[in-house]
Amino acid sequence: MKHRENNGCRDDKYLHMKTKVALVTGGYTGEAEISFKSSDFVYSQLDKAKYDVYPVTIALDSWFHVSEQGIKIPINREDFSLTIDGHVVKFDVAFIILHGTPGEDGRLQGYFDMIGLPYTSCGALTSALTMNKGYTKSILADIPDLHVANSVLLFESHRRDAVSLITERLSLPYFVKPNAGGSSIGMSKVKEDAALQEALDKAFDAANTGRQVLVEEFVTGREFSQGIFRDSAGELVVLPATEVRTTREFFDFEAKYIPGLTEEITPADLTDEQKDRASRIIREIYIRLNCRGMVRVDFFLEAETDRFYFIEINTIPGQTPQSFIPQQVRAFGMKESDFYAELIEAALSSSTQ
Repeated sequence: MKHRENNGCRDDKYLHMKTKVALVTGGYTGEAEISFKSSDFVYSQLDKAKYDVYPVTIALDSWFHVSEQGIKIPINREDFSLTIDGHVVKFDVAFIILHGTPGEDGRLQGYFDMIGLPYTSCGALTSALTMNKGYTKSILADIPDLHVANSVLLFESHRRDAVSLITERLSLPYFVKPNAGGSSIGMSKVKEDAALQEALDKAFDAANTGRQVLVEEFVTGREFSQGIFRDSAGELVVLPATEVRTTREFFDFEAKYIPGLTEEITPADLTDEQKDRASRIIREIYIRLNCRGMVRVDFFLEAETDRFYFIEINTIPGQTPQSFIPQQVRAFGMKESDFYAELIEAALSSSTQ
């Protein structure tokens, strides 16, 4: 394992030192609140006998670590290091648990690439691309057995003519969502054209989503979410799927985060053929998009046709105890602590290749 210099130690006897992990959280959007909950859980699961873990908050006004004494210590952005009690802490790896910008859209990954710090998530290009739902669908459209809903991608320049563009090309009901958002913020299901303009305005004006809107024909069926990761040996591992059943019109922000509105079944009740087909598709998605670390793929199984329809991919999936990935890791028979260790070791291994 390749180690950077830590705490100013230079003697060979320090080669057995624990791996220093920057647990990167926070962010510039409303999803920061979820990021903190996710990173708190990851922190609780990481083996402190093996890893020295330093939570690092990325906020608009500052990047910082809060010491055990409650002191706010700024990050040196030249090399993402900390100076604590006169000692410089240089990290071996960044564990990114930051939903939304700049942790999920490639900006932070590009910075880490420039300073040479390994990290646990997809690379800069893949992260940026997958935040754009429309572009992602274009790349995945010809994967065997994977279907994509008919859609229209709208930019700000289309806004004046958006209603006519949609009604000419798509059939009701519509699913309207920001093209670069997360946590289902700004999404609407539209059952009649009279409600379309309000839904478009809501999606266009959603904060930090790039003022682009994706409108899709609504797919009726069962909804699933399924994780996949590359382990420290370089093997792709597909986790068991979770089925999402909600009392709401669709799996929106409230359904995701208000207890009691959604039932989540892990592992999902799928036939062996459906499991094999989903696994094959998800592996191809991971490879096609050049993913790294863990990702989560959301999809529909259309009621009448038994076709899998791609919804979206999440490259920094939530990690609260109730989140899909931890549920699936447990259903797979793995401890979360071992799972997170695999992600760290895989990031370190890939950085030395």
